[in-house]
Amino acid sequence: MKGIVIKSTGSWYHLLTEDGTTFQARIRGKFRIANIKHTNPIAVGDEVDFEIDKDDIAVITKIHERKNYIIRKSVNLSKKTHIIASNIDVAFLVVTLSNPKTSFGFIDRFLITSEAYHIPVVILFNKMDSYSQEELEDLEIYKSIYNSIGYESIDISAGTGFNLDLVRERMKGNVSLVAGHSGVGKSTLLNALNPNLNLKTHVVSDFNSKGQHTTTFAQMYEWPFGGFIIDTPGIKEFGLVHIDKSELQGYFPEILELKSDCKFDNCIHLNEPKCAVRNAVEKGEIAISRYENYLTFLEEDIYKE
Repeated sequence: MKGIVIKSTGSWYHLLTEDGTTFQARIRGKFRIANIKHTNPIAVGDEVDFEIDKDDIAVITKIHERKNYIIRKSVNLSKKTHIIASNIDVAFLVVTLSNPKTSFGFIDRFLITSEAYHIPVVILFNKMDSYSQEELEDLEIYKSIYNSIGYESIDISAGTGFNLDLVRERMKGNVSLVAGHSGVGKSTLLNALNPNLNLKTHVVSDFNSKGQHTTTFAQMYEWPFGGFIIDTPGIKEFGLVHIDKSELQGYFPEILELKSDCKFDNCIHLNEPKCAVRNAVEKGEIAISRYENYLTFLEEDIYKE
Protein backbone atom coordinates (compact mmCIF):
# COMPACT_ATOMS: atom_id res chain seq x y z
CA MET A 1 0.00 0.00 0.00
CA LYS A 2 1.06 3.61 -0.64
CA GLY A 3 0.53 6.71 1.45
CA ILE A 4 1.75 10.22 2.22
CA VAL A 5 3.17 11.09 5.63
CA ILE A 6 0.90 13.80 7.04
CA LYS A 7 2.25 13.89 10.60
CA SER A 8 5.44 12.82 12.35
CA THR A 9 5.86 12.71 16.11
CA GLY A 10 9.30 11.11 16.03
CA SER A 11 8.22 7.57 16.77
CA TRP A 12 4.82 7.36 15.07
CA TYR A 13 3.78 8.53 11.62
CA HIS A 14 0.30 9.30 10.33
CA LEU A 15 -0.29 8.22 6.74
CA LEU A 16 -2.95 9.29 4.25
CA THR A 17 -3.85 7.01 1.32
CA GLU A 18 -5.36 8.02 -2.01
CA ASP A 19 -8.84 6.94 -0.90
CA GLY A 20 -8.66 9.22 2.16
CA THR A 21 -7.97 6.50 4.74
CA THR A 22 -5.49 7.34 7.51
CA PHE A 23 -3.16 4.94 9.32
CA GLN A 24 -0.77 5.23 12.24
CA ALA A 25 2.53 3.65 11.30
CA ARG A 26 6.00 2.81 12.55
CA ILE A 27 9.30 2.37 10.70
CA ARG A 28 10.76 -0.97 9.76
CA GLY A 29 14.53 -1.10 9.86
CA LYS A 30 16.88 1.82 9.36
CA PHE A 31 16.54 4.26 6.51
CA ARG A 32 19.50 6.12 5.04
CA ILE A 33 18.87 8.71 2.37
CA ALA A 34 21.67 10.05 0.15
CA ASN A 35 24.19 9.28 2.92
CA ILE A 36 22.99 12.33 4.88
CA LYS A 37 22.71 11.92 8.63
CA HIS A 38 19.27 13.23 9.48
CA THR A 39 17.62 13.15 12.87
CA ASN A 40 14.39 12.14 11.15
CA PRO A 41 14.65 9.50 8.39
CA ILE A 42 11.02 10.13 7.40
CA ALA A 43 9.47 13.58 7.04
CA VAL A 44 6.02 15.03 6.50
CA GLY A 45 5.33 15.04 2.77
CA ASP A 46 7.20 11.80 2.09
CA GLU A 47 5.55 9.25 -0.17
CA VAL A 48 5.96 5.79 1.34
CA ASP A 49 5.04 2.16 0.92
CA PHE A 50 3.63 0.37 3.94
CA GLU A 51 2.08 -2.92 4.96
CA ILE A 52 -0.11 -4.10 7.82
CA ASP A 53 1.67 -6.57 10.10
CA LYS A 54 0.22 -9.44 12.13
CA ASP A 55 -0.63 -7.05 14.99
CA ASP A 56 -2.67 -4.84 12.63
CA ILE A 57 -0.06 -2.08 12.82
CA ALA A 58 0.99 -0.19 9.68
CA VAL A 59 4.72 -0.54 9.04
CA ILE A 60 6.59 1.72 6.61
CA THR A 61 8.82 -0.37 4.36
CA LYS A 62 10.03 2.08 1.69
CA ILE A 63 10.46 5.82 1.13
CA HIS A 64 9.99 7.03 -2.44
CA GLU A 65 12.53 9.43 -3.91
CA ARG A 66 11.93 13.02 -2.83
CA LYS A 67 11.65 15.76 -5.44
CA ASN A 68 12.88 18.29 -2.84
CA TYR A 69 12.92 19.06 0.87
CA ILE A 70 13.58 21.84 3.37
CA ILE A 71 16.44 21.05 5.74
CA ARG A 72 18.17 22.80 8.63
CA LYS A 73 20.61 22.07 11.42
CA SER A 74 19.21 19.98 14.24
CA VAL A 75 18.41 22.09 17.28
CA ASN A 76 20.02 19.69 19.77
CA LEU A 77 22.56 17.85 17.64
CA SER A 78 24.77 20.34 15.83
CA LYS A 79 26.39 17.73 13.59
CA LYS A 80 23.07 16.35 12.42
CA THR A 81 20.36 17.79 10.24
CA HIS A 82 16.58 17.86 10.39
CA ILE A 83 14.28 17.59 7.38
CA ILE A 84 11.36 19.94 8.02
CA ALA A 85 9.21 18.65 5.14
CA SER A 86 9.49 17.17 1.65
CA ASN A 87 7.88 17.20 -1.81
CA ILE A 88 6.87 20.87 -1.61
CA ASP A 89 5.40 22.81 -4.54
CA VAL A 90 5.69 26.23 -2.93
CA ALA A 91 6.86 27.56 0.45
CA PHE A 92 5.25 30.53 2.19
CA LEU A 93 7.57 32.40 4.53
CA VAL A 94 5.57 34.49 7.01
CA VAL A 95 7.45 37.67 7.94
CA THR A 96 6.57 40.35 10.51
CA LEU A 97 8.21 43.71 11.11
CA SER A 98 7.54 43.60 14.86
CA ASN A 99 6.08 41.33 17.54
CA PRO A 100 8.29 39.48 16.60
CA LYS A 101 10.68 41.12 14.15
CA THR A 102 11.96 38.93 11.32
CA SER A 103 15.57 39.73 10.42
CA PHE A 104 17.08 39.93 6.95
CA GLY A 105 19.43 37.14 8.03
CA PHE A 106 16.59 34.75 8.81
CA ILE A 107 14.83 35.54 5.53
CA ASP A 108 18.01 35.04 3.51
CA ARG A 109 18.83 31.73 5.18
CA PHE A 110 15.39 30.39 4.33
CA LEU A 111 15.57 31.67 0.76
CA ILE A 112 19.02 30.17 0.20
CA THR A 113 17.92 26.75 1.42
CA SER A 114 14.83 26.95 -0.78
CA GLU A 115 16.95 27.93 -3.79
CA ALA A 116 19.34 25.06 -3.11
CA TYR A 117 16.50 22.53 -3.08
CA HIS A 118 14.47 24.11 -5.91
CA ILE A 119 11.47 25.28 -3.90
CA PRO A 120 9.68 28.48 -4.99
CA VAL A 121 9.03 30.91 -2.14
CA VAL A 122 6.29 33.47 -1.56
CA ILE A 123 6.99 35.96 1.24
CA LEU A 124 3.90 36.86 3.27
CA PHE A 125 4.28 40.17 5.10
CA ASN A 126 1.77 39.64 7.90
CA LYS A 127 0.11 41.90 10.51
CA MET A 128 -0.34 44.76 8.04
CA ASP A 129 -3.13 46.15 10.23
CA SER A 130 -0.81 46.72 13.21
CA TYR A 131 2.18 48.66 11.83
CA SER A 132 3.16 52.24 12.59
CA GLN A 133 4.08 54.62 9.79
CA GLU A 134 7.77 54.02 10.50
CA GLU A 135 7.28 50.26 10.29
CA LEU A 136 5.39 50.64 7.01
CA GLU A 137 8.37 52.55 5.64
CA ASP A 138 10.67 49.73 6.78
CA LEU A 139 8.32 47.26 5.08
CA GLU A 140 8.82 49.04 1.76
CA ILE A 141 12.57 48.49 2.14
CA TYR A 142 12.03 44.77 2.73
CA LYS A 143 9.70 44.52 -0.26
CA SER A 144 11.96 46.49 -2.60
CA ILE A 145 14.91 44.23 -1.78
CA TYR A 146 13.14 40.92 -2.37
CA ASN A 147 10.75 41.90 -5.14
CA SER A 148 13.61 43.40 -7.15
CA ILE A 149 15.45 40.07 -7.23
CA GLY A 150 12.41 38.10 -8.29
CA TYR A 151 10.71 36.94 -5.11
CA GLU A 152 6.93 37.13 -4.95
CA SER A 153 5.45 38.80 -1.88
CA ILE A 154 1.95 39.49 -0.59
CA ASP A 155 0.92 41.96 2.13
CA ILE A 156 -1.59 40.25 4.41
CA SER A 157 -3.34 40.42 7.74
CA ALA A 158 -4.29 37.00 9.01
CA GLY A 159 -6.29 38.66 11.78
CA THR A 160 -8.50 40.81 9.53
CA GLY A 161 -8.46 38.64 6.40
CA PHE A 162 -6.72 41.28 4.26
CA ASN A 163 -5.51 39.76 0.95
CA LEU A 164 -6.10 36.18 2.10
CA ASP A 165 -7.99 35.58 -1.13
CA LEU A 166 -4.68 36.06 -2.95
CA VAL A 167 -2.96 33.57 -0.64
CA ARG A 168 -5.77 31.05 -1.08
CA GLU A 169 -5.51 31.28 -4.86
CA ARG A 170 -1.71 30.87 -4.72
CA MET A 171 -2.02 27.76 -2.53
CA LYS A 172 -4.87 26.15 -4.45
CA GLY A 173 -3.96 22.76 -5.89
CA ASN A 174 -0.42 22.80 -4.47
CA VAL A 175 1.42 21.10 -1.64
CA SER A 176 2.43 24.21 0.29
CA LEU A 177 4.58 24.77 3.35
CA VAL A 178 4.21 27.65 5.78
CA ALA A 179 7.21 28.66 7.90
CA GLY A 180 8.46 31.52 10.04
CA HIS A 181 9.31 32.54 13.59
CA SER A 182 6.97 31.63 16.44
CA GLY A 183 4.44 34.42 16.81
CA VAL A 184 4.35 35.63 13.20
CA GLY A 185 0.80 34.31 12.82
CA LYS A 186 1.13 31.01 10.96
CA SER A 187 -1.64 29.27 12.92
CA THR A 188 -3.89 32.34 12.72
CA LEU A 189 -3.35 32.37 8.96
CA LEU A 190 -4.23 28.72 8.53
CA ASN A 191 -7.32 29.06 10.74
CA ALA A 192 -8.46 32.03 8.65
CA LEU A 193 -8.06 30.02 5.45
CA ASN A 194 -9.89 27.03 6.97
CA PRO A 195 -11.64 27.65 10.33
CA ASN A 196 -12.28 23.92 10.68
CA LEU A 197 -8.58 23.43 11.47
CA ASN A 198 -9.03 25.18 14.83
CA LEU A 199 -5.28 25.33 15.44
CA LYS A 200 -4.07 26.72 18.77
CA THR A 201 -2.76 30.29 18.74
CA HIS A 202 -0.97 32.40 21.34
CA VAL A 203 -0.26 36.09 21.63
CA VAL A 204 3.35 37.26 21.47
CA SER A 205 4.97 37.65 24.88
CA ASP A 206 5.18 41.27 26.05
CA PHE A 207 8.33 40.37 27.98
CA ASN A 208 10.58 39.54 25.06
CA SER A 209 8.39 40.19 21.98
CA LYS A 210 8.83 36.57 20.94
CA GLY A 211 6.19 34.07 20.01
CA GLN A 212 5.28 30.94 21.90
CA HIS A 213 5.45 27.60 20.14
CA THR A 214 1.93 26.39 19.32
CA THR A 215 2.94 23.78 16.73
CA THR A 216 5.30 21.10 18.03
CA PHE A 217 5.38 18.76 15.02
CA ALA A 218 5.14 19.36 11.30
CA GLN A 219 1.72 18.34 10.06
CA MET A 220 -0.04 18.29 6.70
CA TYR A 221 -3.67 19.32 6.27
CA GLU A 222 -5.92 19.13 3.21
CA TRP A 223 -7.48 22.38 1.99
CA PRO A 224 -11.21 22.42 1.19
CA PHE A 225 -10.34 24.50 -1.89
CA GLY A 226 -7.81 21.94 -3.18
CA GLY A 227 -4.25 21.06 -2.26
CA PHE A 228 -2.42 20.57 1.03
CA ILE A 229 -0.61 22.74 3.56
CA ILE A 230 2.28 21.68 5.78
CA ASP A 231 2.29 23.58 9.06
CA THR A 232 5.73 23.70 10.71
CA PRO A 233 6.88 24.53 14.25
CA GLY A 234 8.05 28.10 14.77
CA ILE A 235 11.72 28.42 13.87
CA LYS A 236 13.94 30.55 16.11
CA GLU A 237 17.06 30.15 14.00
CA PHE A 238 17.57 28.61 10.58
CA GLY A 239 20.98 26.98 10.23
CA LEU A 240 22.28 26.39 6.70
CA VAL A 241 23.65 22.94 5.91
CA HIS A 242 25.06 20.95 3.00
CA ILE A 243 25.86 23.95 0.82
CA ASP A 244 29.11 23.96 -1.07
CA LYS A 245 31.11 27.15 -0.53
CA SER A 246 31.72 27.60 -4.24
CA GLU A 247 27.99 27.22 -4.92
CA LEU A 248 26.71 29.69 -2.31
CA GLN A 249 26.71 32.67 -4.68
CA GLY A 250 24.45 30.71 -7.03
CA TYR A 251 21.66 30.88 -4.47
CA PHE A 252 21.70 34.70 -4.51
CA PRO A 253 19.92 35.55 -7.80
CA GLU A 254 21.30 39.08 -7.98
CA ILE A 255 24.89 37.85 -7.46
CA LEU A 256 24.50 35.00 -9.91
CA GLU A 257 23.27 37.45 -12.56
CA LEU A 258 26.50 39.52 -12.34
CA LYS A 259 28.98 36.66 -11.83
CA SER A 260 29.95 36.47 -15.49
CA ASP A 261 30.84 40.18 -15.49
CA CYS A 262 33.61 39.70 -12.91
CA LYS A 263 37.21 39.72 -14.18
CA PHE A 264 37.93 36.26 -12.76
CA ASP A 265 35.77 33.19 -13.36
CA ASN A 266 36.39 31.96 -9.80
CA CYS A 267 35.60 35.31 -8.18
CA ILE A 268 33.80 34.91 -4.84
CA HIS A 269 33.33 38.70 -4.46
CA LEU A 270 35.48 39.33 -1.41
CA ASN A 271 38.39 41.55 -2.48
CA GLU A 272 39.16 40.47 -6.03
CA PRO A 273 39.91 43.28 -8.53
CA LYS A 274 37.23 44.34 -11.03
CA CYS A 275 34.49 42.46 -9.19
CA ALA A 276 31.12 43.28 -10.75
CA VAL A 277 29.25 42.24 -7.62
CA ARG A 278 31.13 44.52 -5.23
CA ASN A 279 30.81 47.31 -7.79
CA ALA A 280 27.03 46.79 -7.82
CA VAL A 281 26.93 46.88 -4.01
CA GLU A 282 28.82 50.19 -4.01
CA LYS A 283 26.37 51.62 -6.53
CA GLY A 284 23.38 50.47 -4.47
CA GLU A 285 22.27 48.00 -7.14
CA ILE A 286 22.63 45.10 -4.70
CA ALA A 287 21.23 45.53 -1.19
CA ILE A 288 23.94 45.86 1.42
CA SER A 289 22.01 43.51 3.75
CA ARG A 290 22.09 40.78 1.12
CA TYR A 291 25.81 41.20 0.43
CA GLU A 292 26.69 41.29 4.14
CA ASN A 293 24.68 38.11 4.70
CA TYR A 294 26.48 36.51 1.77
CA LEU A 295 29.82 37.32 3.43
CA THR A 296 28.56 36.03 6.80
CA PHE A 297 27.40 32.75 5.29
CA LEU A 298 30.75 32.29 3.53
CA GLU A 299 32.44 32.25 6.93
CA GLU A 300 30.07 29.77 8.54
CA ASP A 301 30.75 26.08 8.97
CA ILE A 302 27.91 25.02 6.69
CA TYR A 303 29.69 23.34 3.87
CA LYS A 304 29.81 19.82 2.55
CA GLU A 305 32.61 17.65 3.81
